[in-house]
Amino acid sequence: MAPDGPRSWPNYSNKRQWLVFYNVTGMTVQGDGVVDGRGHKWWDLPCKPHKTEFQGIHGTATVAPSSCDSPVAIRFFMSSNLTVQGLKVQNSPQFHFRLDHCQNVVVRMLNIHSPSLSPNTDGIHIENSNNIIVHSSLISNGDDCISIGAGSYNVHIRNITCSPSHGISIGSLGFRNSGACVSNITVSDCFIHHSQNGVRIKTWQGGYGSVSQVKFHNIWMEGVRNPVIIDQYYCLSKNCSNQTSGVYIHDVSYSNIRGTYDVRSPPMHLACSDSVPCTDLELSDIVLFPGADHGGVAEKNPFCWNAYGGNQTLIVPPVSCLIGGSPDLIMDLKEDLC
Repeated sequence: MAPDGPRSWPNYSNKRQWLVFYNVTGMTVQGDGVVDGRGHKWWDLPCKPHKTEFQGIHGTATVAPSSCDSPVAIRFFMSSNLTVQGLKVQNSPQFHFRLDHCQNVVVRMLNIHSPSLSPNTDGIHIENSNNIIVHSSLISNGDDCISIGAGSYNVHIRNITCSPSHGISIGSLGFRNSGACVSNITVSDCFIHHSQNGVRIKTWQGGYGSVSQVKFHNIWMEGVRNPVIIDQYYCLSKNCSNQTSGVYIHDVSYSNIRGTYDVRSPPMHLACSDSVPCTDLELSDIVLFPGADHGGVAEKNPFCWNAYGGNQTLIVPPVSCLIGGSPDLIMDLKEDLC
């Protein structure tokens, strides 16, 4: 059990992390006990974003200041050849489980839980890491079920249940005009239930780099507000201006995605940057129906903006807003960074 809130946290201890494994090779962490972050008092800090359930595309949070630092429950940093299995992690003040600068890691059979309105409590976050496998886990939390950050590649996620959560996300990327490279990501055989998002790619305006070779396959949705979403206008306030650079998203496929969606948002929302279009988006075998409990709200059509790609099979509901072919000119994308 972690110390009971910010006032109980040791003055000499880093408030950004709790249990840390640094520069470890060939380690297995397993067990049937509970790692309890006791995050409730951290979540109640005035500087924390406090959201109401099922906000829109971006939510209504503001970016918390640095004085609002909260600890990640379990963090692996600069480590390799790891196996983490069978743990139950709950109520982390911030992310529950985080990999930074790691490689050759298998994470399986985790049970992660925090309340649906607990802020910034991502289940598993992967950053600057490669050759990562995450599978056969149950995650219920107040933010992204799994999030994949900059510098990550060869990440394979399968057989994950997210219920509820903010879905499985790549990003956010490009914050404060930063570069981001993410490639060779697969997400398959997952169930996402009553969540704010399904499968998502989110980037800030002004970033650069690329997201490529991404496959979302065999995903079942139930009552999800934004089942398929690319959001290149990600912003946690109302003060984000449009910029002339953006992370280049290309070679992304969505296949065999089925279930029901919350009609307050479109079933597919592909909002690409004004200056850097998304290209080579491939949709196939997608069938999404409005949920039964929609309170008389009218269904919204799929939305696309500056999104190039095609439908390989019949899509329900039809996506007629994708632009066929490729853009005539793609400006300097700084993809060579990747």
